[in-house]
Amino acid sequence: MSMSHHDSRNTSIDHVIEKRTRGIISSSEIHGTEIPGSISAGTDAARETVILLLLIHLFSLHFNTPPIQTFWTFLLASFAWLIWKSGRSAWLGWSRLERLHRILEEERWEIEHNRDQERNELKTLYTAKGFEGKLLEEVLDVLMADGDRLLKVMVEEDLGLSLEVHEHPLKQSLGAACGVVVSAAICLSFFTLWPPGGLYLSAIAILGFSSYLSAYYQGNRFTSAIVWNIAIAVLSIGSTKFLLDFIVHAGWFK
Repeated sequence: MSMSHHDSRNTSIDHVIEKRTRGIISSSEIHGTEIPGSISAGTDAARETVILLLLIHLFSLHFNTPPIQTFWTFLLASFAWLIWKSGRSAWLGWSRLERLHRILEEERWEIEHNRDQERNELKTLYTAKGFEGKLLEEVLDVLMADGDRLLKVMVEEDLGLSLEVHEHPLKQSLGAACGVVVSAAICLSFFTLWPPGGLYLSAIAILGFSSYLSAYYQGNRFTSAIVWNIAIAVLSIGSTKFLLDFIVHAGWFK
C-alpha cells in the first residue's frame, strides 16, 4: 500500500469519525434517539407533573391550606404546566428538525462537490462491514449513481442518524400534553377521594408506570428504572421537606 493511499484511507476514517460524532451530538436531544419522541415527552411530562404537585402539596400541608384550596392550586398549576410542557416540547422538536435539515443540506453539498471524498468514506464504511473486491466496487457504484439514495445512506451510515425516528414536533407536543393531562387528572382524582394519602398513591403509580414505559421502549431493565425514578422523587421531596422544616425552625419565615 502506497503512502498516499494510506494517508487517504486515514483521512477518510478520520472524516467518518468526525461526522459520526456530529450525528450523535445532533441526535442526543433530551428525548434521545431510541424511544419515540412523543412517548418520551409524555412519560417525562407525567413524572414532572407528579413532582410539581407533590411540592405544592408539601407547602400546602405546611401552611395548613384547606383541601379545596389545594385542589384549585393543583388545577391552576397543572394548566400552566400543560402550556409550558407542550410548548417546550414543540419548540425542541422544531429546533431538532431545523438542525437535521441543516445537516442534510451540508451532506448534500458534500455529495455534489466532493464525490471522491464521499466515495472513500463509503468504501471505509462498507469495508468495515465485510465487503471487499468486486462486490465492494459494485455496491459503491450503485450507491453513487443515485443522489437521493446516497444522501440517505450517508446520513444514516456516516452520521449515524435514522430519518424515520424523527417525529413531527406537534406530535411530541401532543405527547407532552397527554402526559400532563393524564397525570394531573389521576392525581387530582385520588386527592379528591382521599386527601391525606391519595396523592402519594397516585404519584407512586404514575412514576412507576411511566418509568416502566420508558424502559420498555429503550430496552432497559424495568426494575432499575422504576426504583431509581421513585427513589429520586422521594429524595427530591424529602430534601425539600427537610429544608422547609429547617427554615421554619430557624424563624426565616417571620
